[in-house]
Amino acid sequence: MRIKRAVNAQKKRRKIMKQAKGYYAAKHTLYRMAKQQVLKSGYYAYVGRKQRKRDFRSLWITRINAGARINGLSYSKLMYGLKLANVNLNRKVLAEIAATDEKAFAAICEQAKKAIAK
Repeated sequence: MRIKRAVNAQKKRRKIMKQAKGYYAAKHTLYRMAKQQVLKSGYYAYVGRKQRKRDFRSLWITRINAGARINGLSYSKLMYGLKLANVNLNRKVLAEIAATDEKAFAAICEQAKKAIAK
């Protein structure tokens, strides 16, 4: 018995073309080019998800450093002082406090200074 694959092949192609919607020039009209671009786009998206984590950590460190310098500390001294003082705040939360609530961040910096001075 002979099996025709037309329906399955069309489904597969339709799926790729749907993913390629919005791409420039032939990449959204021609199946072969669309397939290549969808594969490459998937790779870019995968790498981008890793890159985003690095970018945000870098942004948080920059914000914490700016707040720490206003309060007379460097980033590394602040983090060392917080570790000695057993203040368990991650960089994301520290950056948010530094950006939005200067008084609370100043209090955190004071705790770090006291822990370093001991």
